[in-house]
Amino acid sequence: MITKQSRESIRYIESLVEKKLTLGSFIMSIRQGEEETQAEFARTLGISRQNLCDIEHGRRFISPKMAAEYAEKLGYSKKQFVRLCLQDLLDREGLSLTVNVESVA
Repeated sequence: MITKQSRESIRYIESLVEKKLTLGSFIMSIRQGEEETQAEFARTLGISRQNLCDIEHGRRFISPKMAAEYAEKLGYSKKQFVRLCLQDLLDREGLSLTVNVESVA
């Protein structure tokens, strides 16, 4: 579940970059925050540098399952990665819907 605080964080990040937060831009911000090159970060994720570049720039979309795997490898919330992944898919299809992801008990 996205808390009020995390929603505010997303809005703040979006205001800084002046565009909607995507999984690719989120991954890029994590990589840049870690001060890693695309090649180094791609090795962490187990993908090629070119695939990472395509993901970061919205030219390649990944499955929710892969998003969860990347979150686990990076030590981030699976829910956040999967939510952004699904939101990207809906936005790409032009559907004006918002995704909310919750864990099943």
